[in-house]
Amino acid sequence: MEFEKKKEVKILVVDDVEVNVIILEEIIQNMGYEALSATSVKQALELMQNEMTLPQVILTDISMPDIDGYEFCTILKKDPYTRDIPVIFISAMDSSADLSKGFELGAVDYIAKPFERVEVEMRINTHLKLYTLQRDLEENNKRLSLVVTKQMEKLRIEQKNIMLALARLVENKECASGNHHSNIAYNSRLLAQAMQMSPTFEHLMTETFIDTIESSAGLHDIGKIMIPDSIILKKGSLTDEEYKIMMTHSELGAQTLMDIYEGMERNEFINMAIEIAYYHHENWDGTGYPKKLDGIDIPLAARIVRVVDVFDSMLGERTYRKSIPLEEVLKFIENGAGTYFDPEIVKIFLKIYRNFRVGCDCGK
Repeated sequence: MEFEKKKEVKILVVDDVEVNVIILEEIIQNMGYEALSATSVKQALELMQNEMTLPQVILTDISMPDIDGYEFCTILKKDPYTRDIPVIFISAMDSSADLSKGFELGAVDYIAKPFERVEVEMRINTHLKLYTLQRDLEENNKRLSLVVTKQMEKLRIEQKNIMLALARLVENKECASGNHHSNIAYNSRLLAQAMQMSPTFEHLMTETFIDTIESSAGLHDIGKIMIPDSIILKKGSLTDEEYKIMMTHSELGAQTLMDIYEGMERNEFINMAIEIAYYHHENWDGTGYPKKLDGIDIPLAARIVRVVDVFDSMLGERTYRKSIPLEEVLKFIENGAGTYFDPEIVKIFLKIYRNFRVGCDCGK
């Protein structure tokens, strides 16, 4: 934050003794800076409310009526708007206790009365330069932070796109349409939005949660990419051994996501994606897999996707069976409340399922 002209620099003098103000104003003006003055702290604070008259350095007396220099300094340092402005005390009080108190309150320097022109000029220039360097550093840090943030966001988007592409690869192995992934994302968002109206969930259904579950839900079956095609594409029912292998896709999916993001800062998207991939086959009564969690110990996002995934998968056609009629699917979910599914989520689902996207002819 370099000043193009010296006149852009404003130095504020606060002193109830007029002659002191006149002397300091003259010194400041001879230095080429704009001198502002106030005969009380109240007047100084009013002047500083205007951004156009916000000073770069403040010279203030200590002994003043009503509000003294110490309290003035305290007020300035508590306000984010003024806390970085250098405060230099001007006073005949020069005991070590007076100086220590001033520095403890945030003052940067002290000028003793009567004033020496060279000393005043030196101290103003020193602290103005430090102030300018500090502001320049802050501005550079802000710009650097913005660049880093943009790059990190770009990287997160690229990583998310890679994950979603892998999820679509899984679907393309199972079916040609690949609608299951997009249905799960859309329907999970819709169900989460509806849950905002429920006293049970309203405090949990933030806009961030809703946006994140839409982005993360489609990765629920990413672990299937490591399941052999002989199992994924089998036209008949799976054997017990094959089913055990299929069940590992939950842990494989979560581990895959953790491996990809190892050493990187976690964000809400990846944390929720890992939870969904790991726990979307857990049952409300504790009979699911892989950890046999029950009730609210199952992460909320996984409980939502559990209902949405079963609904869409049952309506879809699998390699070993035709699609199941809607009435049967709804009956299964309704009867599964309290066993497979969170009963409160099922209640909400049954009210809004007509708005869901359907039409996937895949999914296991």
